Amino acid sequence: MGFEIRTAIVTGARRGIGQAIAHALAEKGAAVVISDVNKEDCQKNVDEITKLGGRALAVECDVSSRDDVEEMVKITVAEFGSVDILVNNAGILSYKPILELTDDEWDKTISVNLKGQFICAQACAREMVKKQWGRIINIASISSGGCGIAFSQIGHYTASKGGVIGLTNALALELTPHGINVNAICPGAIDTPMTGGARESGQLEQILARIPKGRIGRPQEVADLAVFLASEEADYISGASVVIDGGWLTT
Repeated sequence: MGFEIRTAIVTGARRGIGQAIAHALAEKGAAVVISDVNKEDCQKNVDEITKLGGRALAVECDVSSRDDVEEMVKITVAEFGSVDILVNNAGILSYKPILELTDDEWDKTISVNLKGQFICAQACAREMVKKQWGRIINIASISSGGCGIAFSQIGHYTASKGGVIGLTNALALELTPHGINVNAICPGAIDTPMTGGARESGQLEQILARIPKGRIGRPQEVADLAVFLASEEADYISGASVVIDGGWLTT
């Protein structure tokens, strides 16, 4: 797939979906920057990748901070020479009824989940245009409104992920002529630490009852999709929002 000449940044990569994507890209030969707010956890992943012969670097970054993001991109270019692939995975999720949601809780979610993806995409695209090649993969959700669905007590999260889909379309329109494909992945229920809230609230059984596959997804399945979208084989795909939910939205 030609990943040996590519460098990828994966945000929110210390665990869950981001971790799986980072490892999958490294296995294909890409140099991978593993980014998150906890550098120690990122370094553990780097150590695992390098032991297997891969190339990886841990970078601490708060994606809602432009200074952090620009420093991350600067470090990446200095270490590996380019930024070819960005996986905008960093995100937060908290449960709070709309009538109890505070401005601070709303602002924090939007700042990380939506503004963070914009800042990272903008900073990385400025490097990608130099080579007229790039892949930006934004992690959205089926909980995004519109053609997706909404869930109780995560209105702020749903709004942020709906914004990600809109941002993906806008970025694709402007960046695809520069050889930069921009797509979104919309996962359903995936077995990650973020689904812990559903388990604790007793919602998981209700969720499983609505999934034709009868199970929640695995991070590796999302990673496989991300690897495809980052590849040359996906060259004609841009501006798409790809759902991976075990058939949930068909019910």
